[in-house]
Amino acid sequence: MHTEHFSVETRAVHAGRADLAELGVHVPPIDLSSTYPLPDVEAGGAAYEGLAGGHRPGEGTTHVYQRLWNPTVARFEDALADLEGAEAAVAFASGMAALSATLLSCVSAGRPHVVAVRPLYGGSDHLLSTGLLGTTVTWVAADGIAEALTDRTGLVVVETPANPTLDLLDLRAIADQAGDVPVLVDNTFATPVLQRPLEHGASIVLHSVTKFLAGHGDVLGGVVATSEELATRIRPIRAITGGTLHPLSAYLAHRGLQTLPVRVRAQQEGAQVVAGWLAGQPTVQKVHYPGAAGGDPLGLVGTQMAGPGALLAVDLGSYERAAAVASRVRLFTHAVSLGGVDSLLQHPAALTHRPVADGAKPGQGVLRMSIGLESPEDLLADLEQALSP
Repeated sequence: MHTEHFSVETRAVHAGRADLAELGVHVPPIDLSSTYPLPDVEAGGAAYEGLAGGHRPGEGTTHVYQRLWNPTVARFEDALADLEGAEAAVAFASGMAALSATLLSCVSAGRPHVVAVRPLYGGSDHLLSTGLLGTTVTWVAADGIAEALTDRTGLVVVETPANPTLDLLDLRAIADQAGDVPVLVDNTFATPVLQRPLEHGASIVLHSVTKFLAGHGDVLGGVVATSEELATRIRPIRAITGGTLHPLSAYLAHRGLQTLPVRVRAQQEGAQVVAGWLAGQPTVQKVHYPGAAGGDPLGLVGTQMAGPGALLAVDLGSYERAAAVASRVRLFTHAVSLGGVDSLLQHPAALTHRPVADGAKPGQGVLRMSIGLESPEDLLADLEQALSP
């Protein structure tokens, strides 16, 4: 069921659940089957061929094997596609598995060249820079995409807000430059609550499900939302490489979507308080946040984005200062990842962005903060003691 006429709050609660009353249950069932009975050899073979070719299962047909299709995973996919306004979604065991399958779909189509704009998540940057999957990359500024395209360009890759410095990109301008080349947007930081890239010309939306979508630090997963045509190209790669999301993780991620709008907006409120306080601290050189002064030079908050989000970064001027603060926090957890109900803090240059080329690596004085659902006043007290000389 697509629910375009409902608010995002209503859609988050009901997406992927339209048939529950018919099934006589109140919450989605979990199907943990690793394999499925085959009605006969011919029907089993036909089902296998269709699923392995990237198509959805026919009505009443067998799912054959969990790596090809699982109803619980499909529920989550349908719900996320609904929230992003996409025809389909394909879920994976991690965000990097989702990106890898998308890149491999370009290679298999004979278009292995990628044009990308930094900054990106460090793992994405590393995967593109090494050419591990047979792709080549041209790194450009946001206004240099059109010039970098070739007849072998299969994908344009961007992230906005970008990891870790929250840079914003005008997606409509990106899509206009890309023309017929698909644009993949990593929407992990914004979530569909604050930004829906397909509405601004993107072709593929990528999420690390691990972060805001699941939201509680207990799920590893990834997903792409796109057209049915592109999903049909990506599903066979998921099947053959084995990067399928586990059904229990899919169930937890689907449950996480129910509270996603409430969590994101509450976390955003906390981030605004924390960013404003940090901007007034004498030991802070710069606060990177779309809601801070100078943080949204293109005026995208309120147009492309519904709000500035729950992530921010702070430049303390030196590695020593940043490392000291990271070691002193008590309420913040010093850990990678983001988007959970508890606040996390990490040093990108030493951790998530360690493999990134030196010229593109975040500053050594930069700490990234993911604001959770704690009282902002308590978070400020923790930061105050951590920042003290």
